[in-house]
Amino acid sequence: MEEEIELRQYWEVLRKRWVIVVVLPLIAALTSGIISFYVIKPVYQASTTLIVGKKAADGQAAAQMLDNSVLLANQQLAKTYATIAQSRTVEQNVIKALGLSVTVEGLDGMISINPVKTTEILEIQVTNTNPELAASIANTMFQEFSKAVIEIKKVDSVSIVDKAVTPEQPVKPNKKLNILIAFVVGLMASVGLVFMLEYLDNTIKTSSDVEKLLGIPVLGIIPNYQTGKQA
Repeated sequence: MEEEIELRQYWEVLRKRWVIVVVLPLIAALTSGIISFYVIKPVYQASTTLIVGKKAADGQAAAQMLDNSVLLANQQLAKTYATIAQSRTVEQNVIKALGLSVTVEGLDGMISINPVKTTEILEIQVTNTNPELAASIANTMFQEFSKAVIEIKKVDSVSIVDKAVTPEQPVKPNKKLNILIAFVVGLMASVGLVFMLEYLDNTIKTSSDVEKLLGIPVLGIIPNYQTGKQA
């Protein structure tokens, strides 16, 4: 019974200031939508995947390529190849090849090299606000990495699995998610604000407030009314 009374009191507090509870989340969601659609520039991601390994010259070499120990060694080498792919030399060559007006550090921030787990595959991911440029950088990274790793590690081949294509949809911002998060945060903030205002409001409004303040029962209430004008 006490819990029911408390819940009813909470509901009355929210109902009394329902405008805040409704308007604040809507303002937050609207603001987030405007920022997501018109302020934040969309970021696109293009990726290419490749394999570094040795060519199988004959049947025996092909069988060796499938040996578990060879596959395990190639997986361990994938980390080394990732370091080479994101080296200053490779990135400088990419900047030169594409005529980019960015520094090596700036380009490095766009690039992510990820060895695919339990495989010999490397994935080169490039993020940029220009989708065509993101795909061009990813494919040029593959070309320059191939030259560098063949020269440094003396491998026989670097084969491309998937060539980077121009992405059609941005990876961020996630507009719907941003709006939803803003609405939920706004709702939580509005509820907190309503209860804080209620806590700070120490005025006496009802007979129950008088009983709580004085600790005595209310025997009667004088109604508030206006008398009509005398003719």
